Amino acid sequence: MAVTAVVNQKGGVGKTTVVLGLAAAAAARGRRVLVVDLDPQANATTGLGVWNPGSTIDAALDTDRVGSVRSVIEPAGWPEGDGPVPHVAPSSPRLAQSEHQMATDLIGAQDRLATALDGVVADYDDVLIDCPPSLGLLTVNALFAADRVVIVAEPAAWSLDGVEQILRNVNRIAERRDGRPRVAGIIVSRLARTRDASYWHNQLTESHRDLVLVPAVRLRAAVTEAAAQSVPVGSLTRDGAAAAAAEFDALSRALDPDRVDPDPIVPARADADVSVDSPPALSTPGEP
Repeated sequence: MAVTAVVNQKGGVGKTTVVLGLAAAAAARGRRVLVVDLDPQANATTGLGVWNPGSTIDAALDTDRVGSVRSVIEPAGWPEGDGPVPHVAPSSPRLAQSEHQMATDLIGAQDRLATALDGVVADYDDVLIDCPPSLGLLTVNALFAADRVVIVAEPAAWSLDGVEQILRNVNRIAERRDGRPRVAGIIVSRLARTRDASYWHNQLTESHRDLVLVPAVRLRAAVTEAAAQSVPVGSLTRDGAAAAAAEFDALSRALDPDRVDPDPIVPARADADVSVDSPPALSTPGEP
């Protein structure tokens, strides 16, 4: 189990899209996923098909109680697929006011989320925190609760400066928390087929060669359409949907190359002869 904070201090870079894509990819592999929507804009909440939540993450943070997130978690409204439907700790615009209230807590303002998740994260294989587009107290809470950080960067001017700023803040927190969170990687999002995007993508890769994950998430209409319809991109049949889903699956696996997915449940065949031991079929090198 890993708690991953997905961050960028700039809006419009595809951060929530990456969270939803990683959640869908992990769920399709049979993993139990919790998305914590820590952005008052609540785009991850609606992107997961939750429109009128009974309670939201601000209530869990306001109580300052161990495990309080459990009381607000809901299943996503996504259609049933091959894997379990992700769960979400939904957000709302009220979360912005909660951030101001937390700032008056001189002792525990920075670890409200860690307290709220205590005892809950063990129920999941992956916990993804969608952070607001800022480096304010909500994002600091996410960094204090996380085991690792994924930075989402758009291949555009000033993206390098933004990445450097985030890295400095993550390192400051890690120095106070015995090396946690660690930076798991940089995901380049919204990569267009333009000379400018290619240039800035190369700049990011050259500056942070050991951190930039492959593949980049290309700018596709299918990704935008999936978000608008509140469904995982892999469920669409339009052009580019399968390619986008494959990119998110590759990134999900790149983040956890050594992790073993849960065994799929295969129904027994009525005509199977269980009395004969047959050797498993062998694949040739290079086959999946």
